[in-house]
Formats: sequence, C-alpha cells, structure tokens
Amino acid sequence: MKRVLLIGSGGAGKSTLARKMSKQLNITAFHLDKLLWKPNWQMTPKPEQAIIVNNLVRQDSWIIDGNYNGTLDIRVAAADTIVFLDRSRFVCIYQVFKRLLQYRGTSRPDMQDDCPEKIDWDFLKWIWQFPNKQKVIIMNMFETIDQSKNIVILKR
Repeated sequence: MKRVLLIGSGGAGKSTLARKMSKQLNITAFHLDKLLWKPNWQMTPKPEQAIIVNNLVRQDSWIIDGNYNGTLDIRVAAADTIVFLDRSRFVCIYQVFKRLLQYRGTSRPDMQDDCPEKIDWDFLKWIWQFPNKQKVIIMNMFETIDQSKNIVILKR
C-alpha cells in the first residue's frame, strides 16, 4: 500500500483518515481541497487540475483524498489501493455542520488558505444525493478497474 486514494461524500471523513494513514504508513497525504481551491473559494481550472494531479501521481508513494471527478480516472489508474468511505448521508451532513462549528471563520487544515469554512445549499444537496448519484458511479467503476488494485469500502 504505497499509493492510496480516498474517496467518498463530503463529510465522510476522507481528510481525517488521510492524516491518520499518513502518520501510520509514513506516506505524505495530499488533500485535493487544499491543492485545487484557490483563495476566496476560486476553483482551479480543469486543465490545471489535471496537471496538478498528474504531478502528484508520479510520486513513488502518496495518499490522496478527494473526489473531483475530472481527475478521478488519473488517480484510480495510478493507485494501488482505493478506499471508499461509504458513510450515511446523515452522518456526512452532521460531520459537515460539526466542521463548520469547529472552523467557523477560518480555513480548516486540509483546505486552501483564505477559504473560510462554509456550507451552502448546493453542497448539502450534493451530499444528500451522493448515495444515489456518485456512489452508483463509484460502484460501477469498481466493477471495471484492474483486479490487482485493493478496494476497501468502509461503512464506519
């Protein structure tokens, strides 16, 4: 386990797990939220996202957390282990509100500076619809990827 991809709904615990795995395995964790968001919640253009992710996956070892479908294929192809945090939408929404209170007015450690923690309806809607939309895409992807990859699905 040298190239680990962590995916799942917002609030599922990807960044927390990435930090813990990083310490345990002594592998650098990269948070896509920190790398792809620019100050004041400006998203990096998609072509630049692909460059950033391609540079990351060329490294010998890494833990990358984040969804970002535009570069998911790059990360899946390079990963030896894929961890899907399949958490309840209720747990994810609770975690997002807990995070909002914890980091109110500041940027969390796994987020770009000058992106103070916030919640909007689009994000909550995305979390709520994740099991019916994104999870289906992820589960279908698991059926088609190289069998040599370790796939771990965590419900808790």
